[in-house]
Amino acid sequence: MTESWGPSSVSHQPVLLEEAVDGLCLKSGDIVVDCTFGRGGHSRRILEIIGKCGRLLAFDKDLEAINSPEASALSVDGRLMLVHTSFSDLKMQVDRLGFSGRVSGILMDLGISSPQLDQGDRGFSFLKDGPLDMRINESAGQTAADWLAVVSELELREVLFRYGEERNARKIAKEIILRRDSSPLKTTGELARLIERCTPTRERGKHPATRSFQAIRIHINRELLELEECMPQAVDVLRPGGRLAVIAFHSLEDRIVKRFMRDAERGCSPEQARQKFESAGRVRLKRIGRAVKPGERELMTNVRSRSAVLRIAEKVEQ
Repeated sequence: MTESWGPSSVSHQPVLLEEAVDGLCLKSGDIVVDCTFGRGGHSRRILEIIGKCGRLLAFDKDLEAINSPEASALSVDGRLMLVHTSFSDLKMQVDRLGFSGRVSGILMDLGISSPQLDQGDRGFSFLKDGPLDMRINESAGQTAADWLAVVSELELREVLFRYGEERNARKIAKEIILRRDSSPLKTTGELARLIERCTPTRERGKHPATRSFQAIRIHINRELLELEECMPQAVDVLRPGGRLAVIAFHSLEDRIVKRFMRDAERGCSPEQARQKFESAGRVRLKRIGRAVKPGERELMTNVRSRSAVLRIAEKVEQ
């Protein structure tokens, strides 16, 4: 999920709702996993389809999502099992319930949600001043402020460039290190203003802090690492013919998803793919259709959907 530069009154809206759920080809009685519950938009639609005998296992590592009014409203439904955990624990949670090999659909809606962006005290937004936190799971891990207080200039530069594709990574990293020696960065406003001063040229329609905030958030929450850990687990727990649908919001996420699905279709591991193996084992997935993007109607009603990309793959019978 990306942040708009400018005022926004958009409440949380599930992106590519019908496209993603329809792509899973669900039916009554199916077992489904929603890896990112958020505010329950996709989960609610899934429950409408799977009937009284279906089951939905949903995860979120954000306690605010777990304790949200939307979660409370759905928690009375005995078909839903909502767990406070990362989707990188997918296989363990599915095995715990005895669902492995029986799952018909898995949905992953990556990134962060509108409620997280809209709350300044979460530290995700460069438009709202607040504590420099950025943790999705506020009960664990290091805050962005704590990390910036100790990180080396080299590591910071590499994170900004790798996860944010920030062209001014060297200058921004140097200025952050210089600034912290006299006054540690504590708020999102302080960090955003520092980055603005380090950015001589601006991308049209994009705040200068966009890429750096994205990079720090991804690093703090291990977002890409957890995605890489989860994808093979998803294939393991799906039944033959079961489907995996993934919605990504930036090129780094989408690249991981695209390459994993391609390699699983060719029958090779990521390592074998790097060594140019065209086919080195059993085919595990087949890709379904082309990548799907939001239509004009959704773009008009939800500007934050503009960067979304949906990819779908089906587990191959062996």
